[in-house]
Amino acid sequence: MKIGELAHRTGVSVRALRYYEEKGVLRPERTPSGYRIFADSDVRKVAHIQTLLAAGLGMEVIGEILACLSGESLLLDDCRERLEAERRRITGDIDRLLHTRSLLDDLLATTRAPDGADRAASRVA
Repeated sequence: MKIGELAHRTGVSVRALRYYEEKGVLRPERTPSGYRIFADSDVRKVAHIQTLLAAGLGMEVIGEILACLSGESLLLDDCRERLEAERRRITGDIDRLLHTRSLLDDLLATTRAPDGADRAASRVA
C-alpha cells in the first residue's frame, strides 16, 4: 500500500509516517519511481509506534523495541533488559503521577468552599 493508504488506515499523518521512516522504525519498499510501498504488517507496527510514543519513549528506544518484537534483534537478553528498564521507568512515572494526584486531591478537599458557595462563585466569575 502507498503512504496515503497507510495514513488513512492508521489515522497517522503522512508527515509522521515519513518521520518514522527517517528515524528507521518504518522501512517501506520503494518502487523504481521512488514511491513508498508499505506492507500490511506496517499497520500494526504504526500502532505499536503510537503506543510507545504515548508512553513517553523516544524514537531510538522505539526502534530497539520494534526490533525485539519483530525478532530482528539477535540479542534477546539485551531486548529483555531494555524492555524491563523501560517498564521500570514507566512504573516510576506512574507512581509519581499517582502521588501528585493524591496531593492535589488533598488540597482540593481542604480548600472546598461550603455547600453552594463554589457554585455561586463560579456564576460570578
